[in-house]
Amino acid sequence: MGDIAVVGIDCTFPGAAGVQAYWDLLMRGGAGTGPVPGQRWEARDFPAVSGSGGFIDDADVFDSDFFSVTPREAAAMDPHHRLLLPCAWRALEDSGLAPGDLAGTETGVFVGVMGGEWGRLTMSDLTRVTPLLGAGSSAGMAANRISYHFNLTGPSLAVDTACSSSLVAVHLAANSLLAGECDTALAGGVNIVLSPLLGMVYGQLGLAAADGRCKPFSADADGIGRSDGVGLVVLRRLEDALADGRRIYAVLRGSAVNQDGRSNGVIAPNRWSQQRVLNSAYRRAGVTPDRVAFVEAHGTGTVLGDAIECAALGAVHGIPRDTPCAIGSVKGNLGHTEGAAGIAGLIKTVLALHHRIVPAGLFTDRENPQLRLGERGLRLLKSPMRLPRGESLAGVSSFGMGGTNAHAVLASAPRIPRPAAGARARGGAAGVFTVSGDTPEALRRNLAAQAEAVAGRPRGGAAALCWSSNRVKTGLPYRFAAPVRDTDELVAALRRAAAPQGEPGSAGRPWGRPVVAFLFTGQGNEFPGMTAGLHRESPAYRRHLAEADAAITAHLGESVSGLILSGDERVHRPEFAQPALFAVGYALARTLGSLGITPAAVLGHSLGEYAAAVTAGALDLAEAARLVVRRGALTAELPEGGAMIAAAAGPEELAALLADEPGTVVAALNGPADTVLSGPRAALERIGRELAGRGVRVAPLPVPYAFHSPQMAPAAAALRAGTVSCAPPTVPVASTRYGRMLRHEAMDADYWAGQIEEPVLMDAALVALVQDVAPTHLVEIGPRSRLLQIAARGGRAPGVEYLHPTPGAGATGHELAETVAALYRGGLEPRWEELYAPEQRVLQPLAPYVFSPERRHWDRQSFVPTAPPVAAPPVAPPAGPGPVAAAAAAVPAVRAADPVLDAVVQAVTEVGGYPPERVVREARFYEDLGFDSVMIMQLKNQVEARLPRVGEVSVQQMLPALRSVGSLAEFLDEMLLARTA
Repeated sequence: MGDIAVVGIDCTFPGAAGVQAYWDLLMRGGAGTGPVPGQRWEARDFPAVSGSGGFIDDADVFDSDFFSVTPREAAAMDPHHRLLLPCAWRALEDSGLAPGDLAGTETGVFVGVMGGEWGRLTMSDLTRVTPLLGAGSSAGMAANRISYHFNLTGPSLAVDTACSSSLVAVHLAANSLLAGECDTALAGGVNIVLSPLLGMVYGQLGLAAADGRCKPFSADADGIGRSDGVGLVVLRRLEDALADGRRIYAVLRGSAVNQDGRSNGVIAPNRWSQQRVLNSAYRRAGVTPDRVAFVEAHGTGTVLGDAIECAALGAVHGIPRDTPCAIGSVKGNLGHTEGAAGIAGLIKTVLALHHRIVPAGLFTDRENPQLRLGERGLRLLKSPMRLPRGESLAGVSSFGMGGTNAHAVLASAPRIPRPAAGARARGGAAGVFTVSGDTPEALRRNLAAQAEAVAGRPRGGAAALCWSSNRVKTGLPYRFAAPVRDTDELVAALRRAAAPQGEPGSAGRPWGRPVVAFLFTGQGNEFPGMTAGLHRESPAYRRHLAEADAAITAHLGESVSGLILSGDERVHRPEFAQPALFAVGYALARTLGSLGITPAAVLGHSLGEYAAAVTAGALDLAEAARLVVRRGALTAELPEGGAMIAAAAGPEELAALLADEPGTVVAALNGPADTVLSGPRAALERIGRELAGRGVRVAPLPVPYAFHSPQMAPAAAALRAGTVSCAPPTVPVASTRYGRMLRHEAMDADYWAGQIEEPVLMDAALVALVQDVAPTHLVEIGPRSRLLQIAARGGRAPGVEYLHPTPGAGATGHELAETVAALYRGGLEPRWEELYAPEQRVLQPLAPYVFSPERRHWDRQSFVPTAPPVAAPPVAPPAGPGPVAAAAAAVPAVRAADPVLDAVVQAVTEVGGYPPERVVREARFYEDLGFDSVMIMQLKNQVEARLPRVGEVSVQQMLPALRSVGSLAEFLDEMLLARTA
C-alpha cells in the first residue's frame, strides 16, 4: 500500500472544541463527560439510562448564512450534517488551503455516520413530512452536503459499519487516493446522541456503564458511556504532500478492513477476526508488529470486549518483544463516540506522532488483572510516553457492533529539510497578512481570533505567517490585508482592524476586480542607491533587475545594477542614468506582473516610455535595452548648458515669457497648471525669477540638458537614422508624445526620435487613459514618486487610488507589500508566492475560521424544524457579489404598498424560513437566499396561492426572472397586467 499523508485536521469532542483543545484534554488526562443537557432529553424521564455521557457544547449552533442554507432547511438538517460542514472548512484550512480553491476538483469525501436517529425523530409524524426533512434525515447526505457546498466532484459517500464507520471511511479514502480517483480526500465521522434510545438498547444488552463513562481495560470497567463527536482529516498521497510543501502530521502506511462473518453472534466481537485485520494491515503497510510502539485500541470498557481485544493485541504485538507495546483508548476521556470513534482514535494517534509523545490513559491505576496484559507483552500508559528519535509506528483499531473491523498503521512524518539558520535569520522581511470573512461582523470576529492566536506565539518575523494566511485566509468576500514585518506589528494591525471602529480602508468587500494602470517615470528621478532596500528584500525584484542588467550590459559594457545599488554618483550622468532608470522601471513592472498585477494600460513619461513599451509588448527587452543605451550615449554627447524648470502655471500664462526668450520651449504639459520649460540655463533663470515675482511656484529640475527642446535635435536625428524592431502593443498605451492612446502608430525609430525632442503631453495622455480604461488604481513605476503627485495636482483621475511600490530612498519591501495589499483589498487575487523568499514559504498553523454562534437550530420538544429568531443579521454568502447586506440595512421602517412584491416576500419567507425584513428586493435567490430546485418548486406553489389572478406559472417561465426577489416581482407584475388587459 502506498503512503498517505495526514495534512489537515479538525475535530470537536466533549470538552474539546478544536484540535488544540483536544490535545490539551488528552495531555492533562481530562474527561469530557457530564450530565445530559436538557436540550437532548430530561434524564429523569429515562431512569433506565445513565444521566451522564459525553456531549458537545452548542451542538445546535450552525452558521447557516455562511453555507447559504435557508433557516428552514438548516432546521430540517440532521445535526450530523450541520456539524460536518464547518468541521470540513476548518480541516481544509488546517491543511494549508483556502477551501474555495478546491471547488470543481475531484476531491473525495468519506464520512462515517451511524444510524438514522434524526429521521426517526422528525419523520414519525407523517403529517409533518417535508422534502427538506427527507433530505435532512438521509445518512448519505452527510457526505453529499460537504461535496455540494464545497463544489467537490470526487467520490462522496457515507459509511455505516456501526462503531467502526469512521475508520472504515479513512480506509476507503486512502484506497481512493491510491487508485487515482481523487488527489485530496476528507475523511472522518460524526456522532450526536440525540435521544436515549440506543442507550436503552445498550442497557438491555448489559453493555451500558452505570455512570455513563467508559473505563477501558480497568478493573472497574462496566460498559459503554455514549458521547458526541465530529472529526475529519485531510489526506493526500505522501509524494504530493511533499511536493506541495504541506505540513504533514503523520503518515498512513497501511490499513485493512474485514468482517467477523458467522461467529458467536452478530453483535459479539471475534478475536480471530481482529487478529486477522491487524495482521492484514501490517502486511499492507510493509511493517512487522514488533516495531509498533503503541496501539490506540477500540477499548470500549465492556468486560467481554476488552478481554477479546487484549487477547488479539497480545497475540499479534506481544510475543516475542523486548519492550511491551503500549495500549490505550481515548474512550476513557470522551466516552464512546460510536460513528466517530475511529476518527477520535486516529486523530489522537496522529497528534501523538506529531508531538512525539503519547498521552497517558484514564482509569489505568486499576488495571484489570484478568486481561493479563504483562504476560501478553502489553502495557497501559500511566504517564505520557515520549517517542524516540527516528520513525515511530502506531496502530489504531476500531470494531463495529455488526462485526466490521478496521485497523490502520501510522508512522511519524518524514523529516523535511528546513532552511539554514542564515536563511531563517533573514526574517523581518515584509509580507501581507490576509484575513477574510463572509460578513463584516465575521471579518472582525476572525481578525480578533487571529490577533489572539498570533499574540500567543513567540515574537519574531511574520513573513511565513503572512504567506500561510495568503494560502488559507483569502477565499471570502470581506477582506483585510496589512503589510507587516514582525508579530508585534501584526498583532497591533489585527487589533486595530478588529476594533468596532477599525482603520478606514484596512478592510472591506471589493465588488469587482481592480483596473490598474502603470505610470513610468522618466529622467530626473534617479539617485545613488535607488531601490536598494527593495533589492535586499524582494527575490522577484532581484531576479528581474538581473534580467534587465544582463540586457543592458551587452551594450553598455558594464553592470548597471552594480551602479544602481552601490551608491555610485555616476548614476546622474545620462549615459548611465537612462539605462539605470529603464532597468528599474522594467524590473518593477515585471515584479508586479509576477505578483499577478497586470496593467490595463500603460503611460510612460519621456524616458519612461521605453519600459512602458516593453510592458505593453511593443518592444522586447533586448531591443529596448539597446535603444536606451544608445539614447543615453547620444544625450551625453550633447553640449551642456541646458536646463529645465517646473512652473505651477498653464502654457497660456507662460507664452509671452517664452516668446521673449529665444530657445526656450514648453517641454512637458503635465497638468492644467503644471508645465515644464526647457532651454538655455540663463534664459530659464530669468523666466524663473519673473514667475516667482508673480507668486508662481517654480522649481529647477536636476538635469544638465534641455530635454524635449530643439537642443535635442542631434540626438533625435541619430535615433531617426537607426532601425527599431517593434510590434503592435498588446496592452493599451497612452502616448505622451501624441497626448492620446496609440491607435495604429508603430513605436519605431521615427517615434523615438520625435519623442526625445517634442514636448511630453502627460496631461492629455492621462486624460485619454482615464477615459479609455477607467482605472481604479494608478501605480507609479520608478524610484521615487513624481507622476502620482502630478496626477493628484491635475485632478484628472478622481476616485482613483494611488500606489507606489518604491516611493523614495527609504523604500523597502514594505511599500511593495502595501501595493499588493491594497490591490488585494480592491479585488485582486495576487500570486502571493512571488512576494516571499523560498525559505519564508513555510506553512504555519493559523487560528481556524470562527463561525457565527448566533443561529441555533434545535427543538428539543418535538425535533420539528423551527425558524431562527427574527433579529438576524443581513444575508452575506461566502462568494459572489451582491448588495444584500447594504440593502437590508437601508430598508425603510415602512415600505410603500406593493402587493405583488409583498406576496413574493411572503412566499420566500414561507419557503425559506426567513423573517420578512431579511427578504429585500435586491436579495438573490441562489447566492443570497440559498434556494435550490426543490425550493423553487415550492416557491412557485406559494406564489400561485398568494396571487391567484396571475394564474398558473410554470417553472420554465419563472427561471429567467429568478435573479432576485425584485426581478421576480417585476415579472409577476407584467404577467398580471397582461392577463387583466
